[in-house]
Amino acid sequence: MGGMIPLSDATRRPSSVPIITILIIVTNVLAFVLELAGGDAFVTRWSVIPADITAGHHWITVLTAMFMHGSWLHIIGNMVFLWAFGPEIEDSMGPLRYLVFYLLGGVAAMLAQVAASPHSTIPNLGASGAIAAVMGAFLITYPRDQIKSVLFIGWFSRITFIPAALLIGLWFVIQLFNAGAVTATATQADTGGVAYLAHIGGMIFGALTARLFEDPRRVDA
Repeated sequence: MGGMIPLSDATRRPSSVPIITILIIVTNVLAFVLELAGGDAFVTRWSVIPADITAGHHWITVLTAMFMHGSWLHIIGNMVFLWAFGPEIEDSMGPLRYLVFYLLGGVAAMLAQVAASPHSTIPNLGASGAIAAVMGAFLITYPRDQIKSVLFIGWFSRITFIPAALLIGLWFVIQLFNAGAVTATATQADTGGVAYLAHIGGMIFGALTARLFEDPRRVDA
C-alpha cells in the first residue's frame, strides 16, 4: 500500500497572504462544527440530493454542500490539498477572481455528480470538487513546479518533491479509474461513497477555464 499527500509548492511562494484560501478553510471548519452540532438533519438539509436538484428543489445546496464534509478525515484531507495548491492559484488570479473561480468550480463539480446520478437520494457533500478545479488550474498554470509531498510506501514515509504535472495527472487517472470501477459495479445512488464524477468534473472545469481567470501580470511561469 502507498500514497502521497501534497504539502506545498516548493518552487514558488505567493506574493501576498492567501486570504481567500484561508477564509475558505475557516468557512469549511465552521460548517463542519455546525454539522457536528446539527447532526443528520443539518446534513440532509444542506447537502446536495441529486433527485431534489433534478426536480428543481433546493438549488442553494449546490453551493452550501461544497463547504460540508462527512468526517474529520474528509475535511482534514481536503483542506491539506487546498492549502497545497490554493495559495499559488489565488496569487495567479487575484483574490476576487479566485473566489469566483473556486465557487464556480464547486458548482460545476456538484452538477457533474448530479448528472451522473440524477435520481440518487444519497446526500453529496464536500469541497473536493472545488479543490479539484484548483488542481486543474495548477496543472495548466504551473505544471513544472515541484510539490513538496509526503510519500508513503507501507509503513515507510519520506518527504519528497514531485512535479505538479505528474502528481496531479496521476491523481486524475486514479479518479477516472475509480469512476469506471464504480460504474461497472454499482452507481453511487445505490452504494454512496466517493463522488468521483465530481472530482473529474471539477478538474476538467479548472483546466479549461484557468487561463480565463488568471491575471497575466501575476503569472510567473
